[in-house]
Amino acid sequence: MSDVAPNRLVSLDLIRGVAVLGILVLNIPVMAGPSMAALSPHIPNPASVADEASFALGMLLFEGKMRALFSLLFGASMLLFIDRANARGAEGNAIQLRRLGWLALFGLAHFFLIWWGDILFLYAIMGMIALFMHELKVRTLVIAALVLFAGWHIGGSIASMRGVVTEEQVRLGTAEPARQKKYETGRREFHKEVSKELALYQQGYVPITREKITEDTLHPLTGLLFSFGETLPLMLLGMALYRSGFFSGTWPAARLRRMAQWCMGTGFALTMVVIAWTWARHFPPRTMFTAIIFVLAIPHLLIAVGYAALLVRQTPRIAPTWLGRKLVAAGQMAFTNYIACSMVMTGIFYGRGLGLFGTVGSLGLWAFVLLGWALMLGWSEPWLARYRQGPLEWLWRSLTEGRRLPFLR
Repeated sequence: MSDVAPNRLVSLDLIRGVAVLGILVLNIPVMAGPSMAALSPHIPNPASVADEASFALGMLLFEGKMRALFSLLFGASMLLFIDRANARGAEGNAIQLRRLGWLALFGLAHFFLIWWGDILFLYAIMGMIALFMHELKVRTLVIAALVLFAGWHIGGSIASMRGVVTEEQVRLGTAEPARQKKYETGRREFHKEVSKELALYQQGYVPITREKITEDTLHPLTGLLFSFGETLPLMLLGMALYRSGFFSGTWPAARLRRMAQWCMGTGFALTMVVIAWTWARHFPPRTMFTAIIFVLAIPHLLIAVGYAALLVRQTPRIAPTWLGRKLVAAGQMAFTNYIACSMVMTGIFYGRGLGLFGTVGSLGLWAFVLLGWALMLGWSEPWLARYRQGPLEWLWRSLTEGRRLPFLR
């Protein structure tokens, strides 16, 4: 399928293909608006039972897991790139650092010019930090990753629990007057921000871009602080898995099977407990923020690792199939597909396009997810049959190498 196939790990491309499709499920509520719709199907409008069920399904199978997969893969791919560069006599670390610098610029352009939910800048900066740690022993990488990840999210859960308790007390009518008043004030500010966002993104391209440049200039930097304790340790864990031979198929099949069963079984069980508790309360936003960002982080990681183990084990069976080839191709073009999804979906929902921002419920969003999946799976393989890489992958690699690389086959 590709003359670069011998220099790639097919398992990485397959998992990346699954992840780039799955990440659209997470991004679509934010793209369709408002951004807080990612926390609850009842934002901005009351949801039906079907909307709640659709939201719960996305929360069970995709929320947090796809982002974790991407972070694991990014760490592993960094080391694969360095190893390939070193093997041809180049300075892998230096080239990787230059590569991450260009990715940061791509991320800023994506944020300011297309969609505010960019992760490329975050990955570039976290990758630079991880780059200085990649020569640590596998055991040290794993311990550092798990301690930072668990400490960050357990600490966040404890710090956020007061707000969850207050929200529950307000629901039950047992909150103290001062707490009730403070909660209601915060709720009004919350809905005020939602209304402001709805009004902004129903406008054209210029007002939206001007708002990001003038009012949200520091958003990419604040995102680094907010996501540090998730993204960096996951990249380190991805590096450790790569160094251990996890992605190259050297782990015994029985070990991968046990890992997938245990991680997915435990992660899904814990996730379903949280979903049941929040669903019974119709997904209150403050509770959902704490659950998605902090409480469910460890189950998210377990399921993501379980997904990865399952896909690595099944790569020899899946990759040669019709669907497998399309997933591998979508994974090879994940950068281009990620940006293309931003362009297509914001074109559908923002005022510069069809102006559907804030008008589609959780269940209806699945139609747009299926559209995105069809586009990514439909065009990636034919493109790679004619071209060596996706257009953005080629541009990124050419900028990194400092020369115009061959593009056509």
